[in-house]
Amino acid sequence: MLLESNSRLPRIKRYLKDSPGALFILGFQLLLLICVGLLIQGNSVMASEVAVYAYYLLLAGVVLQLTSSVRSRKEEAEQK
Repeated sequence: MLLESNSRLPRIKRYLKDSPGALFILGFQLLLLICVGLLIQGNSVMASEVAVYAYYLLLAGVVLQLTSSVRSRKEEAEQK
């Protein structure tokens, strides 16, 4: 089991390096789960505040992913 997780670690690091917005999108998902917990507890005001920050993380992640995608396509076009 430990050996399998060690073999996955380089793949995860490579994915995060190749996908600069991935951490922001993961943060967005985590904040959404926190919002669900807050809503279950009845704290809709705090859930709304956390949702705003989640939205900003999603926006940053999507912009970074889009920028990365455009750059890689330009590099591929230059190589041809």
